[in-house]
Amino acid sequence: MMKLINYIKDTKGELKHVSWPTRRQAIVFTALVIIISLFTAALLGFFDFSFSYLLENFVL
Repeated sequence: MMKLINYIKDTKGELKHVSWPTRRQAIVFTALVIIISLFTAALLGFFDFSFSYLLENFVL
């Protein structure tokens, strides 16, 4: 049980050393991740549609 208590105390101490982002940075980085994810999804969807179209109409 003492190991668990020491672990929690050590973890709490380490969290004080972490350099946390500001609220604005967190919002900007979150928006950036969402935008990049949507762009990547659209790009992959475009390639999927294109290859499916090519296979259906020209190969098969």
